[in-house]
Amino acid sequence: RGAGVESGGAGPGRFWEQLSRFGSIQPNPDRGRNVGARCPGVIRSVSKRLGDPVRQGETLGTVESNESLQTYALPSPLTGVVTARNANPGEQTGERVLFTVADLSTVWVEVALFPRDRSRVRADQSVRVKSSETGQAADGKVVYVAPFGSPGNQTLAARVLLDNADGRWAPGLYVTVEVTLAESEVPVAVRNEALQMLDERTVVFAEGAGGFQPLPVQTGRSDGQATEIVSGLKPG
Repeated sequence: RGAGVESGGAGPGRFWEQLSRFGSIQPNPDRGRNVGARCPGVIRSVSKRLGDPVRQGETLGTVESNESLQTYALPSPLTGVVTARNANPGEQTGERVLFTVADLSTVWVEVALFPRDRSRVRADQSVRVKSSETGQAADGKVVYVAPFGSPGNQTLAARVLLDNADGRWAPGLYVTVEVTLAESEVPVAVRNEALQMLDERTVVFAEGAGGFQPLPVQTGRSDGQATEIVSGLKPG
């Protein structure tokens, strides 16, 4: 105990074959809306700035119609965040988009795949998304894999849907994406910290009545936390 030694059991373990690629957080375009003027006019006021949160129906700005000279409001079509503003008081509206509002309760992770990944990555596969900058991680699903590549950089685009109800995944953030390709169960596995080298052999120290004794083991697959024991240990 004084040396900080801990003991644990050898037992069944689950291992995942994963493909690691880079990606970036993007707004979910299915949850975004553009707002323009109903009829041409002069922008009289702007109520919201870029990045402001808005509620559905809340006024983004007002426009005075060129024909009727009546002023009408531009309501937000959904609850979300203003992600684009192209409107200033005194300007003519024209036919351009004045505001873009995005619901960021879900976001997309845009992932760049190599051509050799195409046969291995498909929709509905589980994904682990990690940020080296913030240390946060979350689970998502592959929702789309492009049927053709980009001629400019010879990559394929894939998209992962990620829950963002707490708002911690900001669009523009770069992340690491680990796609689970396959998973399997093994009868015996131990934590990686239990493996030691003794006389050029891999051993684990098994606790018995007389203390700890080294047992040579043959290892199999491994991940960041556990390693499969092919021989040398029994469950328990």
